[in-house]
Amino acid sequence: MAYNISMRIGLFIITFFTTLSIFAQETEIKKEVKDEIDFDAIDSLYREDQFYLNITYNALQKRPDGITQNKLSPGIAIGFLRDMPINKKRTVSIAAGLGYTLAIYNQNLGITETNGAYTYQVLDSGVSFTKNKLSFHYIDLPIEFRWRNSTPESHIFWRVHSGVKLSYLFYDQYKSVSSSGTVTISNNKDLNQFQYGVYLAFGWNTWNFSAYYGLNPLFKSSAKIDSQSINMNTINFGLMFYIL
Repeated sequence: MAYNISMRIGLFIITFFTTLSIFAQETEIKKEVKDEIDFDAIDSLYREDQFYLNITYNALQKRPDGITQNKLSPGIAIGFLRDMPINKKRTVSIAAGLGYTLAIYNQNLGITETNGAYTYQVLDSGVSFTKNKLSFHYIDLPIEFRWRNSTPESHIFWRVHSGVKLSYLFYDQYKSVSSSGTVTISNNKDLNQFQYGVYLAFGWNTWNFSAYYGLNPLFKSSAKIDSQSINMNTINFGLMFYIL
């Protein structure tokens, strides 16, 4: 019995000191590895992955006769871009991303719906309205070519970004508040669900100017005022903010 106890004590002592020795070796190895890592070292393989915020003024082009914009037509876009450098200095890259856009157009295009059919007209100048706007909500897929004079030491630089953007319209609303009453129409089937266009952003550090030109009309060819098609497309200008 005493022999078994002595054996157990001996095994415990051997196991304890073996474990302690292994732990000490692991601690020393971790310390050596930590000492070898320079957390302040410059990253020569950096990427300019960025969140973006774009605040815009929206204008309608190719408006039918009598259609005008009134008040401010604002927009906002947010999203993320993944940077993929293509040269050794990493000053040239391709970026792709995902984002969301809200575009608002204040104008005098009147819309009515009867049994799923839409009628369009220029609002009578004699009708007093406090609100007449179109609101579009998009999911965006931007792809852009980038140039910048950044370096591994500094992320404050000049940039020029040019690209194309595909947008999917997932919700829209027309709202008019006038002396004749309030009209609200959502998910207009006469709208083009897919929009695409080209854009340019340029500037320094956080502050950048942007411009976008839509290449296809907002409405389908079936949408007409009398016999005139509503071939309006959009152009917007704004300020783009990039956040690393």
